[in-house]
Amino acid sequence: MPRHVVLLRGINLVRTNRISMLELRAALEVDGFRDVKTYVQSGNIVLTSKAAPERVAQRVGALIRKEFGHDIAVVVRSHSELKAIVKRNPLGNVAKNPKRHLVTFLGSALPAQIKTKLGEVAGAEERFAVHGKEIYSWHPEGVGRSPLWDRLGGKALGVTATARNWDTVTTLLAMSEDVTAR
Repeated sequence: MPRHVVLLRGINLVRTNRISMLELRAALEVDGFRDVKTYVQSGNIVLTSKAAPERVAQRVGALIRKEFGHDIAVVVRSHSELKAIVKRNPLGNVAKNPKRHLVTFLGSALPAQIKTKLGEVAGAEERFAVHGKEIYSWHPEGVGRSPLWDRLGGKALGVTATARNWDTVTTLLAMSEDVTAR
């Protein structure tokens, strides 16, 4: 049965959108998802479902609204999609610190004019690459003062999006390996 990586945007930020991962795992299992695991407190879930990624995103979003009262953006990638994302890594030769190498996962394709605007605000040493519904980015000076990160991390993209650093992406890939293969 297919494994999926579920990425929630903006939960457990200080006092905003608080959700217990233990309670979320339990609610997802009651809703019929199997082999549910979470990683850290920032909305990373790996689960098993026959449903397509888009349907998993709809179901998880509805469950969070019903059970926790939060309207959270949800982006889902299948294990095979995430594996291809990691393999593709167009910034692998440049990005040396996995904490400053990010993948922004999009709910739909990025409008061309937004890609142009990202290029206009990227710092001199920053790099980014758009491939399908992902934006790979490298922030050698960190994200704290990066105008590029401001656009990627905010709502300026015009599409549902959530980002994870490279360490988290590769950890989620490992967690999403077929549970029957273990």
